[in-house]
Amino acid sequence: MRRSGLLHAELNRIIAAMGHTDTLVIGDVGLPVPHGVPCIDLAVLPGTPSFAVVFEAVFAQLAVEHATIASEVHAHNPAMVALKGRLDDNGVPVDELSHEDFKAATRRAVAVVRTGETSPYANIILHAGVTF
Repeated sequence: MRRSGLLHAELNRIIAAMGHTDTLVIGDVGLPVPHGVPCIDLAVLPGTPSFAVVFEAVFAQLAVEHATIASEVHAHNPAMVALKGRLDDNGVPVDELSHEDFKAATRRAVAVVRTGETSPYANIILHAGVTF
């Protein structure tokens, strides 16, 4: 049993198995999960767990080379815009796609982590980096 950090066994297994350029999606409760892509469904109640809590836990464990968000966040989700700025400030470039192109890109993910988040466009694709 882990003492701290990310405790979800399946999510830890997926992160540990990821290779350079593999992608992991963290999505809000409404993001469609493509057929054939494993879904780690953490949603319990609307808003629980939040996108922010799940993102922080995953980001602490995964070497992230860059990230992708939907460009619609600028008009609809100030918290995601702030997250983009924070990632940019920490040397993690953030690409933007239209929401439709974002959803298409999720088909290549090793998994989608579904949160209980209910704010619009609270979704991110994390592209794995390397630790050396």
